[in-house]
Amino acid sequence: GARASGARSGAGRRAAHRRRARTAGRADAGMRRLLPQALVVAFLAGGTTAFVAQDKAVQLDVDGRTRTLHTFADDVSGLLAEEGVRVGAHDLVAPAPGTGLSSGDEIAVRHGRPVRLTLDGRRRQVWTTARTVDEALRQLGVRAEGAYLSASRSRPIGRAGLALDVRTERTVTVLADGRARTVRTNAATVREAVEEAGVTLRGQDATSVPPGSFPRDGQTVTVLRVTGRRETTEEPIPFAVRRTEDPSLLTGTEVVDQPGRVGVRRITYALRVVNGVRQKPHRVRSEVVREPVPRVVRVGTRPHPRSVAGTDHLDWRGLAACESGGRPHAADSSGTYGGLYQFDLITWHALGGTGRPQDAPAEEQTYRAKKLYVRRGTAPWPHCGERLRS
Repeated sequence: GARASGARSGAGRRAAHRRRARTAGRADAGMRRLLPQALVVAFLAGGTTAFVAQDKAVQLDVDGRTRTLHTFADDVSGLLAEEGVRVGAHDLVAPAPGTGLSSGDEIAVRHGRPVRLTLDGRRRQVWTTARTVDEALRQLGVRAEGAYLSASRSRPIGRAGLALDVRTERTVTVLADGRARTVRTNAATVREAVEEAGVTLRGQDATSVPPGSFPRDGQTVTVLRVTGRRETTEEPIPFAVRRTEDPSLLTGTEVVDQPGRVGVRRITYALRVVNGVRQKPHRVRSEVVREPVPRVVRVGTRPHPRSVAGTDHLDWRGLAACESGGRPHAADSSGTYGGLYQFDLITWHALGGTGRPQDAPAEEQTYRAKKLYVRRGTAPWPHCGERLRS
């Protein structure tokens, strides 16, 4: 009975041990299944915390348009790249590109705009981040009070920019008709400033500086009252003399084939009186009314004959003194006779002379007088012929 009881007791202990072993196995298997899931949950919980920590809420203002953004960018450059905002050398970014980002930061971008500025007559191109003309003027330091503006101050400036003409107010003094007038003006030209001073330019009136020039601050402009007229005169144009050699004429003999004629030039002068003072005439036009005609002269090159046989012993000087007073160019009052020996033109030509005898050299006149003596003796000189033999 005791063995049976012991046997049963041992069998029960073994059965209980087997049951505990099976329960422990099932528990270990369950733990092995739950451990990966727990690790995944723990990892996801940690990653979410890191994800939330890197996300930043910032405000981005681009040319006045503001947006609130969530970004993972580390700095301003990264944010602008994410949003596709390009910036150049003339653009303004605050804070500067490369600055680190934190949640709650505000980033402003102002794009540069080209302004083709003409300021008081001087042109240049400038860049501004201003969005209106008024802001641009303040940014550029241009005094706009009393100035002329080609665009209203409220006009927006787009990314393409605009052309802007600014004429600031200046002080100009105008001297006219013995009076000085000082005006404050934003005129574009000296002429406009003169008119604003109450001075009228009439006719040929002028100013001491070009009327179309830009009036400068502190400038003094003198008005010149001008009256004037035109005057025309005629002036002679000398003729040229053309000389040609003629071997048929004795040396020293000249024959005028064409007498020549003086030309005429018409000149127009401008005569001006400025503020009552007469000015030096100014030539404004010149035209040839009549062309000059050249004088054409033949000049003898044939040597003079030395003598005429049977005449060299006679007193030709005495004859010449009696006929003409010894003057080769002498001519009587009627114009019929001329030269040393008072030849008439027909006789002179019959002896081989050309032109007028008084125009020939003295040697030629004596030579032809000797030829005449051989032909006719002293008959051609009825009053003075006896001088030849004295």
